[in-house]
Amino acid sequence: MENGFLPVSKADMKARGWDWYDFLYITGDAYVDHPSFGVAVISRVLENAGYRVAILAQPDWRREEAFTALGKPRLGVLVTGGNIDSMVAHYTVAKNRRNRDDYTPGGVMGKRPDRALSTYCKMAKKVYPDLPVLAGGLEASLRRFAHYDYWADAVRRSELIESGADILMFGMGEDTVVQLADALNEGVPVSEIKNIRGTVYKSQTLDDCIYPFVTVPSYDEVSGDKRKYAMAAKIEQEEQDSVRGRAVVQKHGDVFVVQTPPQYPITTERFDEVYGLSYMRDYHPSYEKLGGVKAIEEVKFSIIHNRGCFGGCNFCSLAFHQGRMISTRSHKSVIAEAEKITAMPDFKGYIHDVGGPTANFRSTSCDEQKERGMCKRNCLAPTPCRKLKVDHSDYISLLRKLRELPKVKRVFIRSGVRFDYVMADKSDEFFRELVRYHVSGQLKVAPEHSCDGVLRYMGKPHFDVYRRFYKKFFELDAEYKKNQFLVPYFISSHPGCTLRDAVSLAEYLNSIGHMPEQVQDFYPTPGTVATCMYYTGLDPMTMEKVYVPKDSREKAMQRALLQWRRAECRALVLEALKKAGREDLIGNAKRCLIRPDRQRTDRQKAATAAKPFEGRRAKKKGKR
Repeated sequence: MENGFLPVSKADMKARGWDWYDFLYITGDAYVDHPSFGVAVISRVLENAGYRVAILAQPDWRREEAFTALGKPRLGVLVTGGNIDSMVAHYTVAKNRRNRDDYTPGGVMGKRPDRALSTYCKMAKKVYPDLPVLAGGLEASLRRFAHYDYWADAVRRSELIESGADILMFGMGEDTVVQLADALNEGVPVSEIKNIRGTVYKSQTLDDCIYPFVTVPSYDEVSGDKRKYAMAAKIEQEEQDSVRGRAVVQKHGDVFVVQTPPQYPITTERFDEVYGLSYMRDYHPSYEKLGGVKAIEEVKFSIIHNRGCFGGCNFCSLAFHQGRMISTRSHKSVIAEAEKITAMPDFKGYIHDVGGPTANFRSTSCDEQKERGMCKRNCLAPTPCRKLKVDHSDYISLLRKLRELPKVKRVFIRSGVRFDYVMADKSDEFFRELVRYHVSGQLKVAPEHSCDGVLRYMGKPHFDVYRRFYKKFFELDAEYKKNQFLVPYFISSHPGCTLRDAVSLAEYLNSIGHMPEQVQDFYPTPGTVATCMYYTGLDPMTMEKVYVPKDSREKAMQRALLQWRRAECRALVLEALKKAGREDLIGNAKRCLIRPDRQRTDRQKAATAAKPFEGRRAKKKGKR
């Protein structure tokens, strides 16, 4: 065997002595065997369960022979669009084609199709009509119901229907895929597999649904009535709970699309097992000559220690995909992975991250959820729930152990830190250790906006919490003489954000002397509450109307306001200030965003700069 990667060719299979295999795994990404990549985790879990898996990465979707290159698998075909939605990978929020794909060797664009999951599934069914096709990954998970598609500006059917797959898996999938594999291996027809959590299946009847279920408005209803779309989205979000969640049924024509309840959160023992498998922790060596795969760079020396997020940001898909209940790995497992990292030949002494969806969550948010499930309210926003448990002690202990390892110079935290959870901690021990040991020059945080009205629609805490965090961070930074910086993330044009709100955010940024280098316009992606707001103009949780900035000119103005100092933004900022009735911010005072007459000011500066030069020149002439 040439290397420890799973087979990507018939030659690889021959090297392993295989003349058959169980599952073909088709992916829209290059093959990277690292636990931050879904394909690596699912394939290694299946391997550990005794199944043979071959990887077909980024096949040419226009050629049938590309899908038969590895031969016919014994049990079925697994399909994923990749680590991120293929449409997000291909297009900016302005719907312009991106010029680089970090999940493709050399960053080359065009190695996978738009809507990769659906395209691959259809081709797999075409070349192997008698085999089960099982769709999974983020693209499948977030599109499992009828959903608003930003790129088509229309409601599309469930990806189970669109793709023609036999079963769709949602969530993280380790247990789901093994249970499906076992059922297929035992000879159960795929059409009869309707009892596995974390799956979506098609049926002509509901008589065979073994779970209590709730019905949401049909595809025809939600595609023609925005209020019904919002009603469906609310139920879909609220039933995403492994303890109290019911099956969810949505009719598509004469077919029922049935989502079973979510899988239970992964246990610590299983989490340890999954992340202790024999990953190569790198991209396949065949990509080296093509320029490698850039997506590995941020995670190669990073460690995932948790899963799930009870933060509940409305623009984020994590809760709908991973769930809100926290799962964690043991200290022993995390340290074992760190020791593997330190033994890698290119390790320089820096563990880049010890995190996950939210780095500083190491326990459930309260004591009741294991029996009752998660509350329907947000645990942290707009204010922390009175039952919220705030405790960083286990995370502090873990980080201290990692810092003490031989060969480790620094341990950084680069994935998101919930600053509101930090500020809710009565002890400042974690905050102190964070600033003293775990910031790599800049700490990324996500206040997202400065107006409480907008933050409410985002599912974020009141802005005063960030102000207190900001103040405390720099006090500790000065105390430890670190000279570190905060890099706050902000979103423009989020549902609920008016032009006046955008001006207020620009005012705040100006007051602290910070202009973001990059600004993220709100990107309506499938499966989020905020995307429902964007499409319907309704908050699905309250059914109240929400202002949504959709006009391209207003969106451009909101974005420009966050980078008001840039010359190319001046005209848009001036227009925005006038339209918002904030001409008081046009002037020469420090609080003003732009000067009243830039051309005249520029001419004055040019004249002032020229005079000293002319004087020196005349003096020199006089000496001659």
